[in-house]
Amino acid sequence: MVRVIDVRRSGDRYGGGEPSAGISTLHAFSFGEHYDPDNLRFGPLIACNEERLAPGAGFDEHPHSHTEIVTWVVEGELTHQDSTGRTTVVRPGDVQHLSAATGVRHVERNDGLAPLVFLQMWLAPLTSDGTPAYSLVRREDLPQHQPDTVVLEVPAAGAALHRLLVIPGHRHPLPPAALRHVHVLRGEARLHPASDPDEDSSPAVRLTAGDSARIGEAPLRPGTDASDAREADGPTATPFTLTATGENPAELLVWGMRG
Repeated sequence: MVRVIDVRRSGDRYGGGEPSAGISTLHAFSFGEHYDPDNLRFGPLIACNEERLAPGAGFDEHPHSHTEIVTWVVEGELTHQDSTGRTTVVRPGDVQHLSAATGVRHVERNDGLAPLVFLQMWLAPLTSDGTPAYSLVRREDLPQHQPDTVVLEVPAAGAALHRLLVIPGHRHPLPPAALRHVHVLRGEARLHPASDPDEDSSPAVRLTAGDSARIGEAPLRPGTDASDAREADGPTATPFTLTATGENPAELLVWGMRG
């Protein structure tokens, strides 16, 4: 176990889904038939799936238990139905949280006319008890222009989800936590140690849409390149900053989690 920045490139994710049914999935972690014993989880985070559903496509009713399921819609509209009788439509910038607890069933579909893209993240809870619960935070209820917004807290998993808006020409601190998982939704960004005064000469990591970085104490996967894994000194959260490298802002989702 070492303190690292472990970068996972967008193109290295496992492809899945059912293209003939209008479902395309990219898995960042070991998932289903894509079993990888070196990539099972990072802290409580056990899945980070990018889902693309054609109009009319979706996942029929299926069960979950002992999982905190967090969904962020990027494009389109997601229709959610669950065994409590709830039906909601989740839109871009909304964040949905389904706590499966001892067991829940749900349906996820694209009932709209446009393609749907969403990121779904699963976290393992700290305990296996509790009853199913649901929450939905609407985009309009969240600040849209702040550089760092906590969009959701999941105390059951010891985690908090931040939405970062990184503006070109400005340095933004990465939220501190023992473990941090960074996923780029849009744009390009550079991640570097906050103590480095020279952005151009620092050992920065360049991240583009679909890339992710895992920061904290974790085993390096076999064959990790030195440019994609850097030491993060010290037993506590190492400070890092982000800068946008393109002309447009970069949008990222960052999990801060217990060690």
